[in-house]
Amino acid sequence: MPKESGEKLIASNKKARHEYHIIDTYEAGMVLTGSEVKSLRMGRASLVDGYVFIERGEAWLDAAYIPEYLNGSWTNHRPRRKRKLLLHRQQIDKLYQKTREGGMTIVPLKLYFLDGRAKVEIALAKGKKEYDKRQTLRERQDTREAERAMRSRNQMGE
Repeated sequence: MPKESGEKLIASNKKARHEYHIIDTYEAGMVLTGSEVKSLRMGRASLVDGYVFIERGEAWLDAAYIPEYLNGSWTNHRPRRKRKLLLHRQQIDKLYQKTREGGMTIVPLKLYFLDGRAKVEIALAKGKKEYDKRQTLRERQDTREAERAMRSRNQMGE
């Protein structure tokens, strides 16, 4: 069987980009069981409720939903168990310091396979206020309207 190459997206957390200001991103490996990997290969997962915490010098992804493998037996995994993340010591220490300062959290952004290995992109983030969320939506709507106006002007000129 040929080895996988490239990136294959499994799940993304669009809500995180709306709820938080993304400050810094990291790519982390994950410690998974066989049934979790098979379930991920079927393209089934959700990061919406997931969060990352650091405990005793180790990073953990908790509350991310990877459903049970359909063809699994009694050895199947629990869908919302906590999973260990594989990061360098310096990265873990930096994330721990930043989250201890206050106002910062670590959220998962996307889950994907990179060259056959399951990876999760996590981000150091700061929560947005309600007016920041409205401002972001307003900016997105303004750019969409500007692009629409440019397209209609270009079509009229032809």
